[in-house]
Amino acid sequence: MLASAVLCTLAAASQARAAGWVGSGESWDAALSDAQAVASQRPGLSVMRATGESMLPYFGEDAVLVVKKIDAARLRVGMIAVYVNRFGEKVAHRVVARVGDGWEVRGYNNDRSDSTVVNAGNLLGIVYATFASTGRQAGGIASLGRSAVETVYAAPAK
Repeated sequence: MLASAVLCTLAAASQARAAGWVGSGESWDAALSDAQAVASQRPGLSVMRATGESMLPYFGEDAVLVVKKIDAARLRVGMIAVYVNRFGEKVAHRVVARVGDGWEVRGYNNDRSDSTVVNAGNLLGIVYATFASTGRQAGGIASLGRSAVETVYAAPAK
């Protein structure tokens, strides 16, 4: 039921863009709108903007992420964890191994793992869905919506 509701919401958003209801120059707004439509379908989902290139080709600069809150005990290798690192930054990187009482994470394009282990104390959730964006525009509506969305880093390991 949930999946069909989400698909209907996304289909309607796609039809609106195809019909010209959402301008082609506002792809950030379209990605944000689609992500918010998915996140509104169930509790525990939030929307964040990615910055950085460590997770390319899966997502990169100005991608819009839907993050699902989960218990750290449910993490598994291959999931993309969103967590707060030891520097206080929100990061989205792939879970690569179980280590002690946490999980080692690394960006797809990073040659080493992050120095912060993901655990119940710093896990915000996992990436549930991604929506591509063509990126920043100078001024206009798109730049206004971007500042209202929390940012998560997909960057070199720290």
